[in-house]
Amino acid sequence: MSTARVASPSSTGWRGLTAARWWHGVVAAMALVGVVWELFGTLGRGPLPGDTTVDLVVHFFSYFTILSNILVGVTCALLLVDPLRDGKVFRVARLDALLCIAVTGIVYNTVLAGLNELSVAGFFTNLLMHQAGPLLAVVGWLVVGPRPRIDTATVWWSVVAPLAWIVYIFVQGAFSRWYPYPFMDVTQIGYPQALVNTGIVAVVFLGLAALLGWIDRRMEPAPAQG
Repeated sequence: MSTARVASPSSTGWRGLTAARWWHGVVAAMALVGVVWELFGTLGRGPLPGDTTVDLVVHFFSYFTILSNILVGVTCALLLVDPLRDGKVFRVARLDALLCIAVTGIVYNTVLAGLNELSVAGFFTNLLMHQAGPLLAVVGWLVVGPRPRIDTATVWWSVVAPLAWIVYIFVQGAFSRWYPYPFMDVTQIGYPQALVNTGIVAVVFLGLAALLGWIDRRMEPAPAQG
């Protein structure tokens, strides 16, 4: 027997389907515009000495920030079309999007902010992909859902993609000696410290997944359909 609760008529309006579509649409636009803008800026700067344009593009799409924003953009675009979208695969993708963009915001603003001087364009994309975007994505889930969606299986499956990304970064780094973030850069800090740093991020990720699942089971269903 389903334990999902039915939203009351009083919960419509700012938590209804129309509001959900608007919110998901705005978040999708912010994420995807940020990625496209950053890609054009990166291509405009050109590859580093010794690299090719292919290297540049591969590195660009290897950044956790970029992948997180793409995932948020795609899942929110799908929710713009259908705010009540569901399914086992979509549940994992949606949770991954929320977790990855939350971790992106947390890690950037606590560890990486200020390491590089930003141009005006860089400030704009930074706002979209590291600050306002992650905040609105997570707040949007709290306000317009969709909920309930996060069961135990979804939490565990959500860890697969980030772990695969971590393995990919260390494997390709062993050959290319390129790492996207200083806290993973084996050439600078060695494998022990890089693995410890990455492990901390993985624990934060799993903790956030469990927290979102706990919240998901206790909040009122959203979006309201009344």
